[in-house]
Amino acid sequence: MNLKLFNICVICAFFLGTVTFTNIASAQEKAADGTEKKFEPKETILEHISDSHSWPVLGNTTLPLPVILYTDKGLETFSSHQLSPEEGVSTIYHGTNYNYKLDGETVKVVDASGNVDEAATKKVMDFSITRNVACMFMAIAILLIVFLRVSASYKKRVGKAPKGLQSFMEPLILFVRDDIAQPNIGVKYARFMPLLLTIFFFILLNNLLGMVPFFPGGYNLTGNIAVTAVLSVIIFFVVNLNGNKHYWKHIFVPNPWWLFFIMIPVEIVGIFTKPIALMIRLFANITAGHILILSLISLIFIFKTVWVSPVSIVFVVFMDAIELLVAFLQAYIFTLLGALFIGMAIADHHEEHTEEVI
Repeated sequence: MNLKLFNICVICAFFLGTVTFTNIASAQEKAADGTEKKFEPKETILEHISDSHSWPVLGNTTLPLPVILYTDKGLETFSSHQLSPEEGVSTIYHGTNYNYKLDGETVKVVDASGNVDEAATKKVMDFSITRNVACMFMAIAILLIVFLRVSASYKKRVGKAPKGLQSFMEPLILFVRDDIAQPNIGVKYARFMPLLLTIFFFILLNNLLGMVPFFPGGYNLTGNIAVTAVLSVIIFFVVNLNGNKHYWKHIFVPNPWWLFFIMIPVEIVGIFTKPIALMIRLFANITAGHILILSLISLIFIFKTVWVSPVSIVFVVFMDAIELLVAFLQAYIFTLLGALFIGMAIADHHEEHTEEVI
């Protein structure tokens, strides 16, 4: 098992190095005087971990995505290719309602001379299909295909041993049920299984695809604070909308009574800090992994010598092995804590299983 894991990491590191070398090398543009532009690792790393209006394929080749803008003058749609910089200079797209250009990865309104019109920009709402949105749709499509096929297999093979994709997914599904849902939620676990399974496999799939160093992988969806915030808000509403009288009594009628003035504010703050902790934990761990791996590869271009590459690649392989573990671990921790918070909210007064877990 360890040998297989090592081989997988070596292969991932090889492709990661090859693709990253190509992307970084292509990013080393010529300056105006013809000299080679100094390599900036910060720009390369931030470009990878942030969202964008195009989907990198290989080198300077990108897949354009739809730009959807709602302005005070109406809806406007066009391809992000219209905003692609040419020779490092921002391209201005002359739309029906306004003129637009990319400022970083933000679409802004410009006047005839190319200067940003901040007043008009504030009137524009951006509903574009960015790289993270496209990757999220892809992950959702994969999960739907997988789970619909697994569901169909269960219906066709009632009472029979699992086969094919069903046999691969069943241990993971049983793991979520037996090791996460039942111990933390109790007898009412079945009601929340669809939510827990969706969250677990959504995070796991995107963590793993984020490690794939070539198109369509290599993105940083679960390292995007907006995505982790939405997942945490879902847990927040599920917990508090399903909380029973014992849950709210514990918050607003703490024991003993003379600690009311201290415990009530603390408990109210705790309602919000739990999902915030979920959000930051997933965001920070996934983003840190991407930054560290790209930083190690960037050392080759900072020192401008291939002699650094053996050391760099060895550390990249090691970090890939760690990140493979982190991909599963973060999906497990987020789902586990979500189940724990739900269990604490719906537990009857006589149930003590959640207190034992804590």
